[in-house]
Amino acid sequence: MPRGRPTHADVLTPAEWRVLHAVQHGLANADIARRMGISVNAIKYHLRNIRDKTGLAQRSALRQYARLPKNSTPLQEKPMEASKAFGTIGQIARTVSDIEASRNWYELVLELPHLYTFGKLSFFDCNGTRLMLAQEGEMNPKESTLYFRVADIADTHRRLVDKGVEFIAAPHRIHTHANGTEEWMGFFKDPDGRPLALMAQMKGA
Repeated sequence: MPRGRPTHADVLTPAEWRVLHAVQHGLANADIARRMGISVNAIKYHLRNIRDKTGLAQRSALRQYARLPKNSTPLQEKPMEASKAFGTIGQIARTVSDIEASRNWYELVLELPHLYTFGKLSFFDCNGTRLMLAQEGEMNPKESTLYFRVADIADTHRRLVDKGVEFIAAPHRIHTHANGTEEWMGFFKDPDGRPLALMAQMKGA
């Protein structure tokens, strides 16, 4: 038997995909290391492997890398009737100064159904539209990011790129829930340079 770990069937290993998707979500190496529970040097090692395998030397180029993992649902299952039109707004984001105090206020005072919280992010249901509260640096009272729910995030990304839409980052997985459900997002700019986003929730393989 040959020594060492067997060659992975995909272009990247699962750990490398997690690092790449974190980079595409705008996280710094130290933040990725903290979330994954490994050292910054390990993140740098993964990034070297990712660059070697993709041929992309710059971090900005990695953020635009739109290939999907082989075991991702978008490659395995195409919606039977995937609409080309944008869907309803799926999520609204608001910055807050204190995530715990804000979570209690939205849940207890406004009585919005609390969905889940992880880290400095807390999610609520607003009659079908999800509200995300985020504690991250200074608050921006004018901030408003709209998330459009789409049936096929990879196909929608390709069509928008073909039309000249500038993406901040290609669609990427940002979180996997305990039941295997994956959260995917891809961020792009409106004509004024303000952020908008595609979003999709799907069951992982």
